[in-house]
Amino acid sequence: MNTCFINNRTLKIALILTVIVFNSCIENETKPVQEEASLPIYNDATFTPVWLENNNDKNLTIHSIPSFQFTNQLGDTITEKTFTNKIYVANFFFTTCPGICKKLSNNLIAVQQAFKEDADVLLLSHSVTPEKDSTSVLLKYAKQYGIINNKWHLVTGNRSAIYSIARNGYFADEDLGVKKDETDFLHTENIVLIDKLKRIRGVYKGTSEIEILNLIADIKRLKKEI
Repeated sequence: MNTCFINNRTLKIALILTVIVFNSCIENETKPVQEEASLPIYNDATFTPVWLENNNDKNLTIHSIPSFQFTNQLGDTITEKTFTNKIYVANFFFTTCPGICKKLSNNLIAVQQAFKEDADVLLLSHSVTPEKDSTSVLLKYAKQYGIINNKWHLVTGNRSAIYSIARNGYFADEDLGVKKDETDFLHTENIVLIDKLKRIRGVYKGTSEIEILNLIADIKRLKKEI
């Protein structure tokens, strides 16, 4: 493995976490103690925010992530029950991706590190080329990036099931209004934050370090809410 790659990635993670701690200290010193607003809920692919406490629509349908069954890098079966009473971060990638997936995975390492000792926060990455990304390939990828098994699940499985939950569950496709199926390749840098009730509470650009900081901050807010 390239030593420079490891050092650069480690430095990036350290810088991100340093900024988080520094900002937290500044906020505590300069801001009065007040209750933070809750995170919104997102019910469709437009990602239009809805705040339940301010919403009087009794017919409002709350979207939640449907049931699923995939296999992770250890060969273990992963289902929605794996994330019962957990907050988790979901995204879509493939191990041979030469571009955004590398940066996305490096950025997500900062999320893993921020909640390394927190059993209530997990990560879930779905391969969009499951026919190539076998469990052994995913395990090799996990070792390459320093992914903690059972903290961060890299999953493979039925291609149709992965693409269906990506588009209909997590609204991962960025081309709104265009009907697609598993024959249309899925490639997105979006990261989705899911709460303990399987509801979408945030969407972030995984290649942006600032967005990753926002994600980490939102997870902390969510932990206080639920």
